[in-house]
Amino acid sequence: MDSTAPVETASDPDLAYDVFARNCPSRTTLEHVTGRWGALTLGALHDGTFRFNELRRRVDGVSEKMLSQTLHALERDGLVHREAQPTNPPRVDYRLTPLGGQIAERLLTLIHFVESAQDTVGEAQRAYDSRDGLGGR
Repeated sequence: MDSTAPVETASDPDLAYDVFARNCPSRTTLEHVTGRWGALTLGALHDGTFRFNELRRRVDGVSEKMLSQTLHALERDGLVHREAQPTNPPRVDYRLTPLGGQIAERLLTLIHFVESAQDTVGEAQRAYDSRDGLGGR
């Protein structure tokens, strides 16, 4: 590679947004999608429509508060649709929007890859933690 060639900083110069730019609004959306609870919630909702407590059980370990905050953020971003049923007691269902479904598909590809690579990751972690007696630091 020619070291004098200009370096392109934006991933696609035709796009209006650049996630690598400090004030780009796409950074917030990326954070909502790739944060632990966002990614797991989108992945879970890929399986269908869930009520809040069903979703909370599916995303093991998420607190009620964190799931609520995550769902609000994803709904605001247009990735999750919240539908309140006029019943007594009230029933609220959550499902992916078409955009949320597209993002969830891509996330699940990454999730499945990470799961399949976990043995290799574990080996690398053990090797790192045992090298030079540093215990990983």
